[in-house]
Amino acid sequence: MTLAAQLPDLVLEPLVRNALMEDLGAYGDITTRAVVPDGVTYAARLNAREAAVVSGMQIARLAFHLVDPTLVVEILIPDGQACQKGEVLMTVSGAAASILSGERVALNFVSHVMGIATKTAAFVAQASGTNARITCTRKTTPGLRSVEKLAVLHGGGANHRYSLSDAVLIKDNHIAAAGGVAAVLTAAKRNVSHMTTVEIEVDTLDQLADVLAVGGAQVVLLDNMDNATLRQAVAMVDGRLVTEASGNVVLDRIASIAATGVDYISSGALTHSVTAIDVGLDF
Repeated sequence: MTLAAQLPDLVLEPLVRNALMEDLGAYGDITTRAVVPDGVTYAARLNAREAAVVSGMQIARLAFHLVDPTLVVEILIPDGQACQKGEVLMTVSGAAASILSGERVALNFVSHVMGIATKTAAFVAQASGTNARITCTRKTTPGLRSVEKLAVLHGGGANHRYSLSDAVLIKDNHIAAAGGVAAVLTAAKRNVSHMTTVEIEVDTLDQLADVLAVGGAQVVLLDNMDNATLRQAVAMVDGRLVTEASGNVVLDRIASIAATGVDYISSGALTHSVTAIDVGLDF
């Protein structure tokens, strides 16, 4: 079995800690403190209330352990695996008050990132049988990029840039500001480290021809092209650059875009337009 992607707890802890501080407020869980007697223990189950791809188990475990390190957390279905409606994803045993205080943060993270993983898996399935890979973008929730991109990996997708500092991505506004395709690529070749990947966005086949003539890019983003134009673009590139299709990428188009021969299909919708998965915690 392939191990699911994870981030070090050290990276995730600040996100989870901030979420717990937001939820607990200045005085902690006053409801639980008022009504749950000291010493009461329970075993709780994290249940999937619909079929989905699992993500967020590492985050949920961390949430419960930040509230109470003595809680016993057992992950039954790990990140990256499919689950069916009614399956138990995780059990949490120990002080009832601690479980209740960590419940909402754990569920908020899990339901959100499982939505991303599940949507990604649906996109990936549509590209099955082709060489095209599904990738996300930087259109993520501020502050949650790391966990949202992790969920994309759990759904079988790939990650695009994590930040502006990862790689050069020359967009239409960069081209306009620099004075055209030739000027912008010449500047990139002059000023960018040889260790840095350069990608350039094109809207037309004429722009693509300029990119191929000037050189200096390793990846070309084919933006908002119909399938016929994408096929022409792939033929023009002829393996000299990595090709990425983007713009108007919806589930119903994935199979036809993948069939054009592009290497990657990027979609911001994987992270910015997601329906949360229904997950519950039951004593």
